[in-house]
Amino acid sequence: MTIQNSAFGSPVEPLLDLAALRADTPGCESVIHFNNAGCGLLARPVLAAMLDHLRLEAEIGGYEASAARAAEVADFHASVAELIGAGARNIAFAGSATHAFTKALSAIDFRPGDTVLTTRNDFISNQIAFLALRRRHGIRIVHAPDHPDGSGVDVDAMARLMRTHRPRLVSVTHIPTNSGLVQPVAEIGRHCRELDLLYLVDACQSVGQYPIDVTEIGCDLLTATCRKFLRGPRGSGFLYVSDRLLDAGLEPLFIDMYGARWTAPGHYRPVDTAARFEEWEFPYATVLGCAAAVRYALRVGLEPVARRTPALAARLRGQLADLPGVRTLDGGAAPAALVTFAVHGWQPEPFKAAMAARGINSALSYREFAQFDFADKEVEWCLRLSPHYYNTEDEVDEVAAAVAELVGGAR
Repeated sequence: MTIQNSAFGSPVEPLLDLAALRADTPGCESVIHFNNAGCGLLARPVLAAMLDHLRLEAEIGGYEASAARAAEVADFHASVAELIGAGARNIAFAGSATHAFTKALSAIDFRPGDTVLTTRNDFISNQIAFLALRRRHGIRIVHAPDHPDGSGVDVDAMARLMRTHRPRLVSVTHIPTNSGLVQPVAEIGRHCRELDLLYLVDACQSVGQYPIDVTEIGCDLLTATCRKFLRGPRGSGFLYVSDRLLDAGLEPLFIDMYGARWTAPGHYRPVDTAARFEEWEFPYATVLGCAAAVRYALRVGLEPVARRTPALAARLRGQLADLPGVRTLDGGAAPAALVTFAVHGWQPEPFKAAMAARGINSALSYREFAQFDFADKEVEWCLRLSPHYYNTEDEVDEVAAAVAELVGGAR
């Protein structure tokens, strides 16, 4: 297998050309960026695509600029489709993963007594959305139990709950924001297909970190952001909608002139594609930046990224696990590149600030982000460190040494 990188110009072996990738990443000169689960560092081609379009808007006008770049704008849908094994008609741009997620929920005709089946390790905003649906529409929220071995949701138990409750929706977060846990979304998807259940996957932390194939997962809907491991701009995401849902006429609660045609004074018709989930107004520079980020990820190659990125995290997790006063929190047999740990003797903000003072970017997670998971782990907060393929082993060691220094002088 060979891969092609934008900075290289010629095929290289599966081992990534780290020097070239870092040269493509201006932020590597300033910080040790271990907050890729929050927002990855932009690559130069992504930054250039956005700045070029903003300059064009300033020179010829916004409408005119989008018309001039129509083919590049359409490549957003084509590139995301290639990334996840779908068709361009199945992809809708969204302002965030949460925007995509709530758009998807709005298309489901929930009735009082309907069940949403989810897990105990789900994204906070998704859980809040389900609670809002319960408050407004009287749905039931059922959480499948975790497996006793700590590997994530108990799929057999979840399958039994599917048969018992016949849920209106099954919803799973592939990798929760508060942990490196990787949920078995394809295994869950097989049960959903067998029972003909609507299946929604939040792939916010996995897109750009692992190869994703919506057919293999078996989902009807998939949401993601572009700003994390895809290294795209903030304020961007996407929604995948399967052919079977498009053909069945699934549409969002509020649909505008871009997603539908006003065919008569009292009638409208949704467009045939996932564009029915989009709005007429686009942040075109952002869309072009996202397309560039996806193309960059495809050129780098998701297979080598999926090997390197979790390996860096495993190196870090192993060093942290040996430190007195530190408790690593990630479960599962093969955790993703989200390393979470509790620290004895520190408050959250001062600890994060101390890491930042050493040039290390990190993120905090609190109990309110993961009510079930953090209650089980008996922690109120943790620090999250999330390396990516452009980080180095030396940076991993430096970060681990910084944590060791700080916990050695705990306060």
